[in-house]
Amino acid sequence: MISSIEMTPNDSVYPKLTDSYINSKKNKIEYFFNKNWPSKNNNISFLVAKDGQIIYENYSGFGDVRKKTPITSETPIHIASVSKVLTATAILKLINAGKIELDQKVTSLLKGFPYPEVTIKNLLSHRSGMRNYAYFTDDRKIWDNHKIMSNQDILNIMINKKIGLESKTNTRFQYCNTNYAMLALIIEKVTGKSYPEAMKSMIFEPLGMKHTFVFDYKKDKNVITPSYKVGGMQIAFDFLDAIYGDKNIFSTPQDMLLFDMAKNSKYFLTPELRNKIYLGYSNEHKGQKNYGLGIRMINFEKGQNFYFHNGWWHGNMSSYITLLKENVTIIALTNKSMKSVYNIKKLAPLFGDYPFKVDEEMEE
Repeated sequence: MISSIEMTPNDSVYPKLTDSYINSKKNKIEYFFNKNWPSKNNNISFLVAKDGQIIYENYSGFGDVRKKTPITSETPIHIASVSKVLTATAILKLINAGKIELDQKVTSLLKGFPYPEVTIKNLLSHRSGMRNYAYFTDDRKIWDNHKIMSNQDILNIMINKKIGLESKTNTRFQYCNTNYAMLALIIEKVTGKSYPEAMKSMIFEPLGMKHTFVFDYKKDKNVITPSYKVGGMQIAFDFLDAIYGDKNIFSTPQDMLLFDMAKNSKYFLTPELRNKIYLGYSNEHKGQKNYGLGIRMINFEKGQNFYFHNGWWHGNMSSYITLLKENVTIIALTNKSMKSVYNIKKLAPLFGDYPFKVDEEMEE
């Protein structure tokens, strides 16, 4: 099953969490939730689980403010750049199955790709040196922003407009959405399916992620959960809203829990390839912040490693934390611009030795 390109649910049997353990954590998590999102108008979708067992979850506010549609456990919210974790997962499954190679040159897969030294690994780890498409397409001479842009359009522009690299390939880390837009095209090339269909067949359906999908601009723009500015004004679509791979996956915390558990199962990848995900590739200078293959990390001096990914797109904000050692999943999603979703890292010390500052009332 490891060699399959489809994800396999985690069928591991974990000991049932005791009521005393759940209650000891739940009370502190609930305190944290109420402190960060005291108003019912905060639009938040939140979950904490250990060993696949939900300790605490809460859903508050509106998916659609105008229609007064409440956010529930089944309300899909745009997970923004957390989508990169899922895109990377699909690529890693294809590598694991021998369909492509980690160090394979992108030119061997995408016709006309203009950067001969860039590999799949460079894309995954943000070391390609490419420029962010959101910046170079902002020039009216390069793209008419009245036209909706596709992933293939980005590649065509880089070829035809001779968009240069921002830095020499593999010389430094540079977080760039263009990397993951190209990875989506590679998924399409290798699978022979559109990115939305490939993600559905490889990840969403096998794992039972019933409320997860890739946004289809033409089909979904009038039915998806809208997003809002801090003041509550709804955010309109723009010409970049059809691009996927770097963003554009809608999901729920419960679905993301299924995904996280599957990523941590024995069926995911070979141990050698899985370990490469959690190596740091971005730390040219001594420091704690690093980036692996589709995952952010903090490497603390004491040896603890904290793995996560945050996201933001048009008011949608997300934070996904996977505590590998403790097998804990923490997820917060919102469709209303609130940086407070990034505060969920403060919950990590409840489960392990992570040197984040927590409130006194939450300390063990």
